[in-house]
Amino acid sequence: MESRTEGLANFLVYDDVFFNTKMRSLRDISVMFLRALNRKGTVLDTTSATGVRGIRYCLEASIDKAIFLDINKNAYENTKRNVELNRIDGTVLNEDIRSFSCKSNERFSAIDLDPFGTPVPYMKDLLSIGRDGTLYMVTATDTAVLCGAHANACMREYAARPLHNELCHEVGIRILIAYAVRLAAELNFGVHVYLALSNLHYMRIFFELKRGSTNALDSVRQIGFGSYCNKCHRYYYAPGIASAPAQVCESCGGRTERFGPLWLGSIYDKGVIAAMLSHSSGASDEAISLLYKVYNELDIPFFYSIPKLTAMLGVGSISQNVMVKELSKKGAASLTHFDPSGIKTDVPYDDIISELKTHVTTKAMR
Repeated sequence: MESRTEGLANFLVYDDVFFNTKMRSLRDISVMFLRALNRKGTVLDTTSATGVRGIRYCLEASIDKAIFLDINKNAYENTKRNVELNRIDGTVLNEDIRSFSCKSNERFSAIDLDPFGTPVPYMKDLLSIGRDGTLYMVTATDTAVLCGAHANACMREYAARPLHNELCHEVGIRILIAYAVRLAAELNFGVHVYLALSNLHYMRIFFELKRGSTNALDSVRQIGFGSYCNKCHRYYYAPGIASAPAQVCESCGGRTERFGPLWLGSIYDKGVIAAMLSHSSGASDEAISLLYKVYNELDIPFFYSIPKLTAMLGVGSISQNVMVKELSKKGAASLTHFDPSGIKTDVPYDDIISELKTHVTTKAMR
């Protein structure tokens, strides 16, 4: 047994109960999210383990009460002990998500799902107990599936075709969001996405349910497909469940690889992210740094890997920061947290290529 402190929580970690110290920054961000939205009420921590997430929500955010679920008996005992130690209003249940969801009449302000691996087996049950305005924080650690290393598993679990290249993390997180949107629409809910993060071995999405058929349809309409040219690295995308992005690349004539369905709408509510940063007291430097990257990132689908483009052109390396500065003269451009070598921009692909060639030529003449 180990005694630990995180945020305002003092807690024990039993020898046979999993606790990931590397996820501290993500727990910090989740606390900042609930602080920023200032929602009172009850939170459901569905895979509690030690219970530290739900405990911190009660101690550090506006949450009044937490209900903790864990099917593992030792984790249940560990959470129960930690709830007592921190003197919060909490109910701890040794129960699985499905059986709890079938009988729960509780109105939750927020529901947290952070399972080992895929969230797919639990999503529909948890969405079924949501109400208008319920907040969801959902983690996926099956990144090899969502990023295309196990493409068949992604098609089987998420009913989507992934992409296994530099875009894989952003494509994966947009596949995850689209999956949640489709399930929510079946229950007559639309979805407002506040934040989507890909970091280390996890993906995490933060969203709110919006009741009504109009909201559901508006969300579904933001699902679409993309295509990618493996020859010149240009991408295309189009909204719509029957959309067909370019099958032949307009720049090089190469055949493209299709991917999706995936979410093509906004993944950053900059107002909420700014509020999160203003409520960052006690958060780790890693959490704050990651949020600043997201805050400064263009909220548009996909990006270009500058090293991939320069390698294709056979030119020398170019700083991403320099390219952001140059492309910003022609449109909008930013770095992206999805890839340290990537640039998001609304500048057309052919103009990006032209700028790369011009920069190299100018540099060589100096």
